[in-house]
Amino acid sequence: MSGIMYLTKEAMEQLKSELQKMKSVERPAASRAIAEAREKGDLRENAEYDAAKDAQGHLEAKIQKLESDLANARVIDETNIDTSKVSILTKVTVTNLNTKKQATYHLVSEKEANLKLSKISVTSPIGKGLLGKVVGQTAEVQVPAGTLKFVIENISI
Repeated sequence: MSGIMYLTKEAMEQLKSELQKMKSVERPAASRAIAEAREKGDLRENAEYDAAKDAQGHLEAKIQKLESDLANARVIDETNIDTSKVSILTKVTVTNLNTKKQATYHLVSEKEANLKLSKISVTSPIGKGLLGKVVGQTAEVQVPAGTLKFVIENISI
């Protein structure tokens, strides 16, 4: 994902903590693994050394990606969120017109999405379809299984 990523303060702190752990714990462990493998002899035929170097490369790529994400992240102040329409960090209660079932979704960034916790990404098909809608409005959402129709019942924080 390129561009700005909006996060809650908690999610930002979690990402910073994850980055700190990678740099202070996982990076030194990867270096030790390489050193131990190097001591075992001929590097041309040392699979353990190759695996340790690969693991280090993957770790460095993850660190670089996380640093990039943090550089593009912006913390959203929940007290400034407009609940007159669906936007990021709002909780929206909808009724599915096909099944007549009601559900509440919390619209969040891709990094925070967790369907088990009813947190859906604003870049998901349902998230995109709900953005900007107001209470009483019907949202038609294209999903792989077809078209879903939701009526917006409530918007809160």
